Amino acid sequence: MDMNPTPLKAPRTERRALAERVPASRRAPRTATARRFLMCRPTHFDVTYAINPWMRPEQGADPERALRQWTALRDLYRRLGHTVQEIDPDPRLPDMVFAANGATVIDGRVLGARFRHPERAAEGPAYLSWFAERAAEHGYGAVRAARFVNEGEGDYLLAGRTILAGSGFRTEPRAHEEAEEFFGLPVVTLTLVDPAYYHLDTALSVLSDTEVMYYPPAFSEGSRALLETLYPDAVLAGPEDAAAFGLNALSDGRHVLLPSGATRLAGRLAARGFEPIGVDLSELLKAGGSVKCCTLELRPG
Repeated sequence: MDMNPTPLKAPRTERRALAERVPASRRAPRTATARRFLMCRPTHFDVTYAINPWMRPEQGADPERALRQWTALRDLYRRLGHTVQEIDPDPRLPDMVFAANGATVIDGRVLGARFRHPERAAEGPAYLSWFAERAAEHGYGAVRAARFVNEGEGDYLLAGRTILAGSGFRTEPRAHEEAEEFFGLPVVTLTLVDPAYYHLDTALSVLSDTEVMYYPPAFSEGSRALLETLYPDAVLAGPEDAAAFGLNALSDGRHVLLPSGATRLAGRLAARGFEPIGVDLSELLKAGGSVKCCTLELRPG
């Protein structure tokens, strides 16, 4: 049976201990900001090839169950006050449900994705066409196809006015320079070293303009040192929550939507004043995706 979205809580004694270690300023009430998202219905979702360690084509997937779980996430966003637009799925592209990979949108400027694996290559033009067709109506000031391999918000996460950019498995370092020039924002390169966490959004999540949570072993030694310098008070995930895809989460500044199994991480978030909400996307996890993978943020100019 599919689980309904529910508030997540760590054991009471653990929550109390965590709260005592968090400065009072970090436990202050949080404020949610209404966001705009693009999502893609998993009508044609399946696992028919393997391009990451999570995918098992021999096991396949249940599109109907995936659709029920995806719909619950979409409806939850809307109940929380967010706007959700949808792009039509392409029957040739079973992974198109992972909208976060389709592009990066900052200040009304759209940088398309260029996928590393041929199985997903057609997703880039499909998403770029969606934006190009709506450029005038929705105020997208620039819509550009990428020159270098990048997989959208899978590897580009906006934290305040800085882009945290992943590389190591999918997005190539040259793409970081392209993003910096296109968006006119500083880009911080973070190198991923564990193939189970092949996109940045599987190993790190932005909680607010100045706060992140991440799984240290997913990063190179130098990137870990950089994250420790930039975010000394970051929320750190343990191996169990990371393996539950707990970092493939989305925060609106108050609510943090994350996989239901990441209970310890939920306790750490609650101790910081966030409201963690568990979501069951276990069917989509069979292809290596969860909450954030399904959600591309549309940031207006």
